Amino acid sequence: MQVTVEKLSPVLVELKVEIPAEQVRTEVDKAYANLQRSARVRGFRQGKAPRHVLAHLYSGSIHADVARRLVDTTLNRALASQQVQPLSQPDIAPVELRPEESFSYKARFEVRPDIAEVKWEGFEVTRPKTEVTADMIDAEVARLRREHATLSAPEPERPAKAGDLARIAFTLDVDGKVREDKPQEIETEIGSGQVFKEIEDVLTGMNVGETKDATVEFSERHTNEVLRGKTGTFHVTLKEVRERNFPEVDDEFAKDVGHENLEAMRAALSAKIEKELKQKATDSVAEKLVFELCKANPIPVPPSLVEQQAQLTERELVTAARRQGQRLEMTPELRARVHADAETKVRAGLIMAEIAKAKTVQVTPQDIEKGYEELAEQTGKNVAKVKAEYRDPKKQEMLIGMILEDKILDLIEAASKITEA
Repeated sequence: MQVTVEKLSPVLVELKVEIPAEQVRTEVDKAYANLQRSARVRGFRQGKAPRHVLAHLYSGSIHADVARRLVDTTLNRALASQQVQPLSQPDIAPVELRPEESFSYKARFEVRPDIAEVKWEGFEVTRPKTEVTADMIDAEVARLRREHATLSAPEPERPAKAGDLARIAFTLDVDGKVREDKPQEIETEIGSGQVFKEIEDVLTGMNVGETKDATVEFSERHTNEVLRGKTGTFHVTLKEVRERNFPEVDDEFAKDVGHENLEAMRAALSAKIEKELKQKATDSVAEKLVFELCKANPIPVPPSLVEQQAQLTERELVTAARRQGQRLEMTPELRARVHADAETKVRAGLIMAEIAKAKTVQVTPQDIEKGYEELAEQTGKNVAKVKAEYRDPKKQEMLIGMILEDKILDLIEAASKITEA
């Protein structure tokens, strides 16, 4: 077997394999022998049909089967002999087998690019501030007040305003034709953007029992094809209005939300905010270092890996939107951003793998144990449950990959100049 390799690009390789005629004849003879034992041919007893008859009837399928078998049995050996590792499924060029001649085929596939040297030291990035301000704590207190607010009808009765929870019923006409004639009821907070702005505008100032019309121009990209680019008229009736009654910020409120007193609550909120700011700062530094790493090492990336990463990101975005009760539309603009992000991730992964190899960075059992503990803290699960979930080989591989990436980022950060914003 003769094997030659041609590099078509830094990430694309073509392998040419030639199998000698003698091996081809042997395989063809085996195929006819197997067929002869089982073939049922009119005029001949089973197993007695001559080869030339079988060749007349089945040569096309026999030759195609032998060609496939020769590819299957030689491709891995050919790859091993040239010490190349495909990243994508090899694309086999169509070939025709002739029983008395040598058989050749070409396999084209993507490979990791050769990286002669990686530049990863001396980057300069800024770390965002992690100082907790009184305004930040006040914002958290406001959020807690909102969470613990009660709802009631305004006393005395008044028109609806921003911040109210409104229960409304509506019907819909589209381009002057009735689309929904049976009233639908929903609850929305006025001013929250949960419904069309035009509906919120007519709700503001309405009294309970009143009906008004809101005209909406539907987007050309509306999720409902029937509504795209059309004009809709919502006939909106205000059924009920409720307002929030916010608790006073005092020691009793602090106890209600799980703290000893108001001072202890603000201290706990400050610690929580500081932890979040530090994590955001860490993530920001990592993101900037990855950007600098990719900019300093503009290596080509295998398209198949980029596509796989883009598809994974799209699935994650769609799943996250569903968890929040939303529907995400993958527009061309969003897909372009996802693809660009995927290319950066793949490039960074390839470069980091080279750094890990050069610096002999490894993931130890202790690193994995620490990873389990961090995951348990992030998810609120106990460590034993996290370990059980990560027995799956794919999840285990993903965890090791994340730990290795963190170790490489620590190396890069230690060799960079990080200034405080």
